[in-house]
Formats: sequence, C-alpha cells, structure tokens
Amino acid sequence: MIGMKESPDYWAEAKAHLRRVDAVMAAVIDAYEEPPLRSKRDVFETLVHAIVGQQISAKAADAVWGRFIDLVGVVTPEAIEAHAPAVLKRVGLSGRKVEYICGLASDAQWVSTVDWNEMDDDAVRKRLTALRGIGPWTAEMVLIFSLLRPDVLPLGDIGVIRAVEQLYANSAPLTVVEVAQIAQPWAPFRTVGTWYLWRHLDAEPVEY
Repeated sequence: MIGMKESPDYWAEAKAHLRRVDAVMAAVIDAYEEPPLRSKRDVFETLVHAIVGQQISAKAADAVWGRFIDLVGVVTPEAIEAHAPAVLKRVGLSGRKVEYICGLASDAQWVSTVDWNEMDDDAVRKRLTALRGIGPWTAEMVLIFSLLRPDVLPLGDIGVIRAVEQLYANSAPLTVVEVAQIAQPWAPFRTVGTWYLWRHLDAEPVEY
C-alpha cells in the first residue's frame, strides 16, 4: 500500500545487542525507545528528501520538505516534472538542489528497475554516488531509510558526530576515526545506534 511504512525485522535483536555491549547506548534507548525506524521502501523519494536535506540543519530541512510536499504532493518523477524549476525554487531550494532533483526525476526509471536487495551496501553506495548530486551521505540515507540496511554508520552526518561527542566525550571534539571506534561494538547494528544518536539530539523521529 502506498504510504505504508514498515520497521526492520532486526530491530528488537539490535536493541538487545546495543544494550548488552554499550551502557551509554542502553540509556539512550531507554529514554527514546519508541518509535523505531520506519520506511516506505521508496528509493526515489528518499533520494529527493535527502537532497533537500543536504548541508542544512534538520529544522530547516523539515521546513523546506514540508513546502516541497505541499507543492508536488506525492513524490514521483511525474509530479516533480510538472513544476518548472523556478517554481520548485520557491519552496526554499537552492538552484543547485533543484538541478539535482530535476535531473534525478528526468532519469528516474532506472530506480524502480534496479534490484536493490541483490546489492550489498558498497554496491549501493557506488551505484548512487555515480549520480549527479548524490554523495556518500545521501547514499547512506537511502541505505538506512529506504533499504533498512542494519549496519550503516554515516560518519559524514554532523548529528552523529555531535551526539557521540556529547554522550562519550563530554562534548569534546572527536575525529571521525574516534567516532567509528566508539561505534564499532554496535556492529552489526550500527544503523540502530545511529537512529538513537539522532533521537538523543532531537526526540522528533528523523525521516528520509
């Protein structure tokens, strides 16, 4: 059903693992346990949503996304192409982001023809980052929010870095290598750890 969202089948197992290996993460889960990550399994919409959210705050991204949805309705290539780039810009998108979104919409047929479930995480990253405007962070949002892959740690996400600094280093700066080391015990469920880092920063669940 269009719009129906599903949660990962590994969620309960992942929470038990995180609680077992990391007392700090266990406390975060206890504070923000529900709701879990949910997905509409729509790679195209997640790509567009992630482009909107690139390099701006979560609050600003939510505002722009809300106006974008009000304009286009259901996020499909056809709905986007029905609006001129100048109209899309009025919702608060930069000219470059409009170019990326329109380019994606004009060549979107391949998204529905790729068997994403047959590709491992690195193959998905490689396939998506070949597209104009899609970098590693955007590809990782697809892995997390659309494909529900269990072990993704987006080290290019400033929220992930800040949350780890707050929780594990008294807000002292950490390198991405140090953050990755702290998160290593969460494997093979680093996606779930990431979700609870975001919940620590903002109780409003993240969606892409």
